[in-house]
Amino acid sequence: MPGRGRALVLLSLSLLNVFAVTAALAVVKLTPPRHLSPQPPSVAARDVVRVSAEVPTEVPAAEPGTGRPPDASVLAGRLSGAIGGADTEISAVVVDVATGQALFRHHGDRPATPASTTKLATSVAALASAGPRHRITTRVVRGEGGGIVLVGGGDPTLTAFPASPEDGSPRFASLIDLARQTAASLKKTGDAGQVRVDYDVSAYQGSGAAPTWKPNYIPDGEVAPVSALTVDKGKVAPQDPTKRARVSDPAAVATAKFAKLLAENGVSAKAGRKTTATDGAEQLAAVQSPPLSVLVEYLLTESDNDVAEAVARQVAIDKGLPASFQGAAQAVQQVLTELGVGQGVTVNDGSGLSPKNRIAPVALARIVSLAADATVLTCAPPSRACPWPASRARSARPGTPDGRAVRAPGSSAPRRGRSRASAPSRASCATRTAGCWLSRSCWGTGRAT
Repeated sequence: MPGRGRALVLLSLSLLNVFAVTAALAVVKLTPPRHLSPQPPSVAARDVVRVSAEVPTEVPAAEPGTGRPPDASVLAGRLSGAIGGADTEISAVVVDVATGQALFRHHGDRPATPASTTKLATSVAALASAGPRHRITTRVVRGEGGGIVLVGGGDPTLTAFPASPEDGSPRFASLIDLARQTAASLKKTGDAGQVRVDYDVSAYQGSGAAPTWKPNYIPDGEVAPVSALTVDKGKVAPQDPTKRARVSDPAAVATAKFAKLLAENGVSAKAGRKTTATDGAEQLAAVQSPPLSVLVEYLLTESDNDVAEAVARQVAIDKGLPASFQGAAQAVQQVLTELGVGQGVTVNDGSGLSPKNRIAPVALARIVSLAADATVLTCAPPSRACPWPASRARSARPGTPDGRAVRAPGSSAPRRGRSRASAPSRASCATRTAGCWLSRSCWGTGRAT
C-alpha cells in the first residue's frame, strides 16, 4: 500500500538519524576537548618526559656574567638552523658582553629597519650626554601686561592627574602642583585678578611630525605632535586608557587646562596665545620631570614614542643643536660616534617610528655591550659619570623591570608594559646600577649562563 510504504520509509530515515546522532555523540565523548575547538598553529606537542626523583627539578640561577661562554662553533651550528640556514634573509649577531667577542654573525653588518630598538640608541646617547640626573623643567614666568607665560621645557610626562602613590609609578611633574604654586605667587603680590596665560614652546624647533613618518601615526594615536609643552601626552581622552586619539595642538590644550586649574585655585585666568618669554623674566613657579635615568627606564619599558622623542631632543639641547627631528638625530649620531658605537647607525627620529632608520645588528650589539660595560663607558664631564656597570641584571617582568604596574602619563589606570619593537628574537632585560636602569632588548647579545 502506498501509505504504508511511505510510513516505512519515514520510519527508516528516522532510525538512521537517531543512529547518526548517537554515533556523533559517542565520537565527541571519546575525543579530547582540546581537539574539538579551533586551535592556532603550533609545534607538535611531545609527551612529557618523566624525571626520576634523584634528578633535581630546580636549578639555581647563575649570577650575571659568571656563566661559561658558549662554544662559538656549537652556537653557530644551532643558530644557523634556527634562523633558516645560510641562505636566510635574517640578520643576526651574538656578542659576549664580557669580552666584546662576536660569537655568531650572519649578515651582521647589513643595516635593517630597527623599529623600536632605535630607542636603545636614543637612550644611550641621552644618558651619556645630558646625564642620568638631568631633569626637564616646566616654568611659569611673568609676561607682558600683567599676564603670565607657561614655558614648556619638553617634559613628556607632565600630567594633570593627581599623584597616586599606590600605583607604583614614578612621580611625574604635576600641572596641578604648578597651578598651586603659581596661584600662591600671584596672590602674594595681589595679582589674582583676571590673568592671561600665554605659552612658550620655543625650546623645540621644527615640525611636530617627522618628514619620514607615515601620515597615519598621529591620527592613529601612535604618538602626539611633538611639542615642548604637552600634558598627559596630548591625549584627547586621557581618563580613558582605551582611547588613543591625540589633540592637534598639545601646547594650546595644556595652556587651557592650566588656566582652568588656576581658576580652581582662586585665580581668574584665561588661555592666551603663543609667545616667547622675556629673558630674565621673574619666575613664579616650576616643576621638574623625574631624572633622565627614570625617563629612560620608562620609555624602554613601555616602548613609549612620546618620551623617546623628548629624550632625543634633550641630546640636541645638550649638544647645542636645534631641538628638532634633524637636530636630535644629528646629536644622537654625534654622541654615539664619540662613544665609538656610531658606525652602522642611521636615525631620523628618537622613537623608531621612521621607516628610514637603519641599524646593523652588529651596531645594536655594540651599543648594548657598551651599556653593560663599566670599564668602557664613561661620560664627560666626570661629575656626570654614567652609573652603568652591569653589577646587577635580571629578566624584566611585564611593567617596570621589577614587575610593578605603571600608570602612563595621560592615563588614570595602571597598565602593564608592552613593546612595539619589531626586531627579531627579542628578550626584555634590565641592568640596574646606582639607581640608573637601562632596560634593553638584548637583540643579538648576551652571555650563556
